[in-house]
Amino acid sequence: MKRTISIRPGRRIHSRRDEGMSTAEYAVGTVAAAGFAALLFKIVTSDEVRELLLGIINRALQLAG
Repeated sequence: MKRTISIRPGRRIHSRRDEGMSTAEYAVGTVAAAGFAALLFKIVTSDEVRELLLGIINRALQLAG
């Protein structure tokens, strides 16, 4: 984002200090999201969670039938 600094009336300087900041933030956010997705995948595919989910589904089907 450009920032305009007024030195004298009629003359302005554009500051570019923050240029590229959003790209770095997107990169960090993408890496964090990928890490979270990998952790969630590992948890959901574990034997304990799989058995728990199958138990819930089986109970729901028994109640419906």
